[in-house]
Amino acid sequence: MSSFQPRALLCLLLLGSTGAAWSQSQGDTLARIRDSRTITIGVRESARPFSFLNAQKQPIGYSVELCMNAVEEIKRELKLGELKVQFKVVSGAERIPKLQSGEIDLECGSTTNTQARQQKVDFSYSFFVASMRVLTPRSIRVESVKDLNGLPIALIKGTTSEKLFRQLADGELRAEFQSYASNAEAYQALKEGRARAFPQDDSLLLGLASADRALDSLEVSPLALSVEPYAVMVRKGDKALLAAVDRSLMRLYASGEINALYDKWFMTDTLTIRMSRLTRDGFARPNKEAGVAALLGFSL
Repeated sequence: MSSFQPRALLCLLLLGSTGAAWSQSQGDTLARIRDSRTITIGVRESARPFSFLNAQKQPIGYSVELCMNAVEEIKRELKLGELKVQFKVVSGAERIPKLQSGEIDLECGSTTNTQARQQKVDFSYSFFVASMRVLTPRSIRVESVKDLNGLPIALIKGTTSEKLFRQLADGELRAEFQSYASNAEAYQALKEGRARAFPQDDSLLLGLASADRALDSLEVSPLALSVEPYAVMVRKGDKALLAAVDRSLMRLYASGEINALYDKWFMTDTLTIRMSRLTRDGFARPNKEAGVAALLGFSL
């Protein structure tokens, strides 16, 4: 049984907020945000239900709402009456370069915290834990990597699934890889038969197929290939901005508000993704643990 106490987490939260003063070297982004009264958030086009564009081409989703909570935290810290939010759509391959170049201040999508990425960017507390699985037509059953041999496989550029599957190709996997810029493109290739398998995080695969009402013809594999903790990305060393994001997440976790937000996006008429033990533990004990491949000898 968990010994987690929301009151204890709130105490830590309040202690952390008293030390929120930031030096110029650590607070350049917050200083610019304060002066310009503008923050730029990177979002995804089709990472449903985390970060995607609705029919009006407006970004919505679980991750987007979490980041809007962070915006309110930043407004409080900087004592701003108004803070303009600009959204910029980024692909999997673009998200880290655009963050490093300053084109975006936060990335709010479905990005896995990995040890390799930690060398380039910093991550908030995890807000969801997914597993990499494979979406296929129901006529194809994937219970091991060998079941994918000979199939055309859709991969998204700049993702952990691309990295893992290119490592697998050096070993037991013999398949044709097709590269796509977005989940929507890879999903369309699978539907049209150009690809026969689409490895990606299970939550994203379910989000796509459920929205399309295609789970009668498509199946998410029982085989899990990794543990993928999602987090908000900020620039490497941007400690003051990261602290504000972390405080906003801790408030949601400690108050229990995160449960209603989770249900809003994952327990709907078309999509049912029950909260996993790892996700629930992340709310009870906020952490920044990196993702791992379930297959020994491979990295994310």
